[in-house]
Amino acid sequence: MARSTKAEKAQHLNAARVLLQRHLPLADAVRQLSREFDLSERQAYRYLEKASQLHRPVEIPETTIPVTLKLPPRTVELVRKHAKGSGLTIGAIVTAALNAFLRTLKRHG
Repeated sequence: MARSTKAEKAQHLNAARVLLQRHLPLADAVRQLSREFDLSERQAYRYLEKASQLHRPVEIPETTIPVTLKLPPRTVELVRKHAKGSGLTIGAIVTAALNAFLRTLKRHG
């Protein structure tokens, strides 16, 4: 059986969270989650355990592809420093910066 993607894991957690909010008995929630996503009961239970700690739904990540960039060392140093301090990934920082840049292009051209 293949491993779940990040998006699938987020969907499983969100579905588990909904089942818990419905106050279903745990055994029923395990069976329902297991059937709905073709998970083992052990996996379903783990998702329900994790979902019980959530205060809001998990964001379902967009699929990404790897890209190699050549950047000046100082830029890399600053991005890494920002990533470490903010808790964001370098990919999230670069994505936000590129999206902001592309929005300005749309407005001006």
